[in-house]
Amino acid sequence: MSGTGDGHRPDGTPGRGGGRKPTFDPFDNVPELVPLRTAARAGDWPAVRAHLTRLESADQLVTAASALAEVPGVETFLEKAAADLPADPLPRTLLAERYIQIGWQVRGRATAEHVSREQFDRFHDWLRRAELLLIEVCAEQPAYAPAWTARLLTALGLGLGQAEARRRYDRLRAHHPHPYAAQSRLLQQLCPKWGGSWEAAHAFARECAVAAPDGAVNAALVAQAHLEQWLDLEDLEGRAYLRGVPVRDDLRNAAQVSVLHPAHRPGWDSVGAHSAFAMAFSLGGHFADAAPHFAFLGDRASDHPWRYLSDAGTAFRKFRKSALSAAA
Repeated sequence: MSGTGDGHRPDGTPGRGGGRKPTFDPFDNVPELVPLRTAARAGDWPAVRAHLTRLESADQLVTAASALAEVPGVETFLEKAAADLPADPLPRTLLAERYIQIGWQVRGRATAEHVSREQFDRFHDWLRRAELLLIEVCAEQPAYAPAWTARLLTALGLGLGQAEARRRYDRLRAHHPHPYAAQSRLLQQLCPKWGGSWEAAHAFARECAVAAPDGAVNAALVAQAHLEQWLDLEDLEGRAYLRGVPVRDDLRNAAQVSVLHPAHRPGWDSVGAHSAFAMAFSLGGHFADAAPHFAFLGDRASDHPWRYLSDAGTAFRKFRKSALSAAA
């Protein structure tokens, strides 16, 4: 997901990490998407479209659209494709995702009080451009998951509020009952930093975990919610929060029904899900619990939530070394 003005925290652990540096590149973590990046860098819209239309699910298309939005300059050929194919929802949705990405880059990841008025104005301008495209797509294609998922970020950035964000999520869920990427985006909206509450955030995460099939990644939202609360606390208080037995047990239960469940089949969201558990367990000092998640990850990691640490690569390596040592 694009930056959400969440800031970052030092990891607070001493010493140096071991092993190779992790990659946070979504294309490295999902090799199937590398041809998409190649086509995008070449400005080859027919190849981009062909790659995306071959995807097997709405979830994969959402992931691919988000990754494509991070490729600099794609807006040039996407604007032409959107103009040439006015009835096709795909180029407009991809263009909107790119506009959203540009907007968040302008805003930066600082908390609101550290964002200038000019930054906010430019940020909102990019989001409004995206929203106009997405309104059209959703009116024409009410079941189009990528567009509704993108509109959760425009709702967040434009300050449209909890009720509107929920409305958009419910419209998506009517057609796609367990939309993990959309759930992760809505979870941000439900946190206090965006006008929600911890009660709402944790309740939503657990609701998604319970409703999802065994082995689905959705229960990783439980780890995301705990990391959000950790981020909101002072350093020592945050560590104590994640060290607590109730949080540890909550994380263990969520991991067991999702990425550690026998029914789990690794997919494009698995790196992000394992990353959330690995980071939450590690910050709480539960390194044996973190070990299976690092074993899966190897040298891969997702930008979210690792970006919450000031030196994510070093922290990942240190935590990974401690976790794998604890499991030895």
